Amino acid sequence: MELLLSREKNPFFEHAEAEYLLAERGGEVVGRIAAISNRLHNETHGDRVGFFGLFETVDDQAVADRLLEAATDWCRAKGHDVLRGPASFSVNDECGLLVDGFETPPALMMPHNPRRYVDLVEGAGFAKAKDLLVYQTAVEPAPARLVEGAERLERRYGVTTRPLAISRFAAEVELVKRLYNAAWERNWGFVPLTGREIEHLARQLKSVVVPELVVFAEREGKPIGFGITLPDLNVALKRNPTGRFFPGILRVLWAARRIDRLRVLLLGILPEWRGKGVDALLYRRIWEEASRKGYRWAEAGWILEDNLAMRNALTRMGFEVYKTYRLYDRPL
Repeated sequence: MELLLSREKNPFFEHAEAEYLLAERGGEVVGRIAAISNRLHNETHGDRVGFFGLFETVDDQAVADRLLEAATDWCRAKGHDVLRGPASFSVNDECGLLVDGFETPPALMMPHNPRRYVDLVEGAGFAKAKDLLVYQTAVEPAPARLVEGAERLERRYGVTTRPLAISRFAAEVELVKRLYNAAWERNWGFVPLTGREIEHLARQLKSVVVPELVVFAEREGKPIGFGITLPDLNVALKRNPTGRFFPGILRVLWAARRIDRLRVLLLGILPEWRGKGVDALLYRRIWEEASRKGYRWAEAGWILEDNLAMRNALTRMGFEVYKTYRLYDRPL
């Protein structure tokens, strides 16, 4: 969080601005919000959308209204005509308000909020812009249809998979850079990650990456897709509720040895290879490696509600929707 908020260290601020605001009542802080102007988003989509994020408040509509009005005023002054959120700070970070699935804890790098926030945001005049769906499954032996589909792809096109080479980490990050922005370019709300942003994220995740769970698909030695799956470190972090470094770090390290949950963070396939089963090949490899390592549960997502191709593929592989996040819009 310290790195995220730092205007000097977070490369997001090379193409964006943010203002951090607190709501106070009687000398007590009762809420917070960030107002965000992302130049790269508006250049990519040809619009004038401002964002709000890092939204937290007491259960009081007046406080929520004042926070969102403050973000509105700041974004309007920047020339925006719509306020969208929550996004902390963009769709490449934690985004969406949880509207369904409050009963289970959030996985790594996913937000969580009280149910009452839905009423507060909608009570302030915001309407749904897009739902983001999150899927879950048990990590058991790979379904027969997944194995068969992957084998057909291997025979027909000669596509192979390989794990991340941790000894060539910098080169692998460069590869992810090229694949990520090419694979996601037409997604609603997508904002390309700059080279420095991907390097920044990779540095933070390098120490927790399991190389066998970061998989590349290749044909004739050329990469055509990738999948990134990470252990759900939230399981371990919850073992240190006070947040103190010592002795909390010892509890976290001990709990980290027994993590059996995963998050499929990203899956990207070059446009010319979509619809051919490359996703099945990547999922089969990840599934088999996860099963061998003793993982028992996986979350995949988020997926845009209207991305029917990806949604249908996940359903065929045995995943089911278990959480829904929502991005909201309000005209300024």
